[in-house]
Amino acid sequence: MEKKEGEGEGEEEQVVNPWTVSAKGGGKIDYDKLIDQFGCQRIDQSLVDRIHRLTSRAPHVFLRRGVFFAHRDLSEILDAYERGEKFYLYTGRGPSSEALHLGHLIPFMFTKYLQEAFKVPLVIQLTDDEKCMWKNLTVEESQRLARENAKDIIACGFDVTRTFIFSDFDYVGGAFYKNMVKVGKCVTYNKVVGIFGFTGEDHIGKVSFPPVQAVPSFPSSFPHLFGGQDNLRCLIPCAIDQDPYFRMTRDVAPRIGYQKPALIESSFFPAMQINRYAFSGGQDSIEKHRELGANLEVDIPFKYLSFFLDDDAKLEEIRKEYGAGRMLTGEVKQLLIQVLTELVERHRRARAAVTDEMVDAFMAVRPLPNMFN
Repeated sequence: MEKKEGEGEGEEEQVVNPWTVSAKGGGKIDYDKLIDQFGCQRIDQSLVDRIHRLTSRAPHVFLRRGVFFAHRDLSEILDAYERGEKFYLYTGRGPSSEALHLGHLIPFMFTKYLQEAFKVPLVIQLTDDEKCMWKNLTVEESQRLARENAKDIIACGFDVTRTFIFSDFDYVGGAFYKNMVKVGKCVTYNKVVGIFGFTGEDHIGKVSFPPVQAVPSFPSSFPHLFGGQDNLRCLIPCAIDQDPYFRMTRDVAPRIGYQKPALIESSFFPAMQINRYAFSGGQDSIEKHRELGANLEVDIPFKYLSFFLDDDAKLEEIRKEYGAGRMLTGEVKQLLIQVLTELVERHRRARAAVTDEMVDAFMAVRPLPNMFN
């Protein structure tokens, strides 16, 4: 049963919303509690197997390892796909820094896999207006950062014939704005305060923003892409802290004649400084480590390997050897450094190859010639 906006959000054991992620006493986020609080569902092995069967592609490492762990209506999207019905993907980025770090790249790496596996179109929203309001950036600086972030996103390898990237400052208007007004009329001030925790000190720009992030879920917001296909379903890959926006959207959608968007949601990327300062689950001494083994539940280098080491057999070997104390923390960190160095270098080269002309091509308001092929 899906919870309505604001339900269960008064519990302060942990706070998860688009701007704050924290657990009581600085502890770990309890994802089981979060699923119960938000009213979404956990992705089980049967869903992973079904995606494998429908796409004839090995599930992405983020899916196999439970990085993307929760969903709303993913089964319904797969039902529709199996019937031959089309859907599109929507994800986004709030541009507040010059470049995307690894945690920022995770949704885009996974979205690229979904786009290729299902052969579907994708819209990517750059919320430069949001960051202008929340980060106290100028309009011009927010727009500049949006284009810089677009280069990182394009470097993930998206297909320009199936992908439309847009900046809110450049695109909002017309059919998109009409949908914003429809959503805005359906959400009371009390509801938006309950969902997002706005206070009397927040300026009205923040309160008015949620419809902007909601309406890319509706195909009629993009008449140049989906003109006349107003019943297309939308699947949104995102981190679970974005769920409040789309709980609101899903509540409003049927009231204004649209399908509810489906979501596939990821856990949070653990922060870490590599090598000396990475928090380890290893023991205090080599002797103790050999005797007791590593605590893999808290070991950050091992968690990173579970995100980025694609070889399942190799990861299982590390799990056994490190967990039993036969492999040392330093060895795990060195392996992680190799894996991350290769990934970062590959992305750096791809980003360096992205030109302003390529950004213009992805952001041009035009039909997508290869949209569903």
